[in-house]
Parts: sequence; structure tokens; C-alpha cells
Amino acid sequence: MSRIYLDANATTPVLPEVVEAMRPFWFETFGNASSIHQSGQHARSAIDDARQHLAALLGCRATEIIFTSGGTESDNLALFGTLRAGDHCITTAIEHHAVLHAAEELAKRGIDLTIVPPTPDGLITPESIQAALKPNTKLISVMLGNNETGILQPIAAIAEIAHAAGALLHTDAVQAVGKIPIDVKALGCDLLSLSGHKMHAPQGIGALYVRKGIPLQPLHYGGAHERERRAGTENVPGIVALGKAAQLVQLKNDTATLRDRLEDALLKIPGTQVNGTAERLPNTTNLRFDGIDADALVIALDLQGIATSAGSACQSGSTEPSHVLLAMRLTHDEAKASLRLSLNCLNTAAEIDQAATIITSTVARLRATAL
Repeated sequence: MSRIYLDANATTPVLPEVVEAMRPFWFETFGNASSIHQSGQHARSAIDDARQHLAALLGCRATEIIFTSGGTESDNLALFGTLRAGDHCITTAIEHHAVLHAAEELAKRGIDLTIVPPTPDGLITPESIQAALKPNTKLISVMLGNNETGILQPIAAIAEIAHAAGALLHTDAVQAVGKIPIDVKALGCDLLSLSGHKMHAPQGIGALYVRKGIPLQPLHYGGAHERERRAGTENVPGIVALGKAAQLVQLKNDTATLRDRLEDALLKIPGTQVNGTAERLPNTTNLRFDGIDADALVIALDLQGIATSAGSACQSGSTEPSHVLLAMRLTHDEAKASLRLSLNCLNTAAEIDQAATIITSTVARLRATAL
């Protein structure tokens, strides 16, 4: 049975070109980038090249890129690296738990925390951020594209509000990088998080953009790596992979047409709605099937060769509905009836049509058995 993968917001397959770029740094050129011999300097040069490629993708200086282990570390570094006891932090109820749980831990350590709710469409309005400001606001953290609904947030407008108040703006762009064009100057963000495995690089590599001149307290100590901002021997194959993915991913990513094709087909199912109708990431749809338990639907589809999700992969195993959908004022039952479908650049029209047929019949079967 051939499988159809529609869970790209959880992770993406590594592109063959990315694997080939990594290969020499496992076997032939495996030096430590801090070593001064030839093998070490080859590794250092590869890291420098990757940093340039990633900087070009984001529209920033190479020196403003810090390589990390992934999106969670990048988010944590952004928050723990800029906030101190007595500072005020504003974030939102729709953030990934890498931000929310970090902010809640900081609140235990003396940070003043405000969590702003979204509109029913999943938007964080600039006005709600403005209303949450305090004289001691130091950092505002709002994600760029939501991992569950795909809703895009007005980061540029929020950045203006932050800067006018003397605060910094961090955006978790883990789901957005590689799917939409990103220019950190146009966004106005001071810090931006990304993760390799959401953009066809392997798991275990990510980065944090930090605008020049912003002081950042490191999370790790033990070496002068990454300009003393992130100690630890560099993951050279992973960094090379992220650099290669940065070169390739926007050239390959054209998922909007296929996403709309799938969504249009599934909306023909009676009692089906899209959760959040504001502007979204081009690869993501979150659909509510009335009368369906989404966990049961995910399992039934998996048995038929289709990988989907009922929410964030980081919350798998939880019996609670999505905190994002609940924040958007869906009821408990509506949130539990919602399925996330997220495409990647390797999906085909034939797969999408087959998936639509299988999902339609599976929803009908599950509804019939529930009667």
C-alpha cells in the first residue's frame, strides 16, 4: 500500500539533494569546526556557507544567525535570553508550547506575563497587543504562521507597536520559513525562530535570527561557539543540510494549489467547515467534521495509508483538544472534531485526489457507525 503523507507541519521528508550535501560531512570531511587542521577548516567553511544561504533566505546578515538544535531551543533562547525578573512579556494563547511553556516557566521566575487571546478567526490583532502593553514590557512574542490552522499573523504591524513602546519583537516562524517569502527587515522582527525539519532538512537542527546589537544571554555554557551565544560543538552535517534546504525549499514549494484542491473537495462533505478563514500558510488547512472524533479519524486514515493529524505533533497522546482551537472559541466537541492537513512540496495532484476520496468515504463510515 502506497502511503500519502499529509502531516508536513509535524515534520517533512529530507530532500535527496539535502542528504547528498550532508553525506561528505559524515565520512570524508568529518572534522570539528573548531580545529585548525585542514579537516576542521573544511567543516568551518561549510558552516559559513550554510549561514550565508540561510541569511539570504531571511534577508539578514550571516552574523545574525545562531544555529541551534531546532525550533524549541530557538524559542527558548529568544525568551530566556532577553527577559529578566521584573520584565513584562506579552505572548498569545495560540503559540506553540515551546513559547507558551517557556513563558510560563519565566513567570515562575519573576517575569510579568500577559497572554493575549485571538479572534474567532485565529488572528492576533495589533489592537490587542497595544492594549496589553505596560511600562516594563520588554518582549512581545507572536508566531508568524500557526502550526495548527496556518493563520498568518500581522507581524509587521505588531513590530511597530513593540518598537514604539521600546520592546523587542520575537516571532516563531518555524512553520512559515520555506513556505512563504520572509524578509526580517520587512517584518520588523528582532528575533525569529526556525526549524530544519519543517523545511526538508533533518530533525535536530534549527536557527535563531537575532538582530545585530541585541544582547542575548546564552542558555548553554562551555565554549565560544556561535559568537559565544550558543556553546557546543556544531552539528556540521545538520547545518550543511539546513543551508542546502534554504537554497532549495522556496524553489520547490508550490502547495497552495494542491491545498485548495483538497480543501474544496472535502468541503463538499456535509457538516464540514474550515477553522479560521483569515490568510493562511499555503500548505495548511484545518477542517471540522461535525459528529466525528478526529483521533478516530486519524487512526482510520492511517490504516488506509494516509498520515494526518488532529493537532500539534508535540501534543500527541493527549486526550485534550487543541489549545489553539479552544482559544479561537470552538467548543470542546468542535475542537475534538477537527483534522489538520498539511502538505509538502513532494505531494502530487494524484495523491490529493486519492486522499480526498478516502477521507470522504471514511468520514461517512465513521458517522454511520456512530448512529
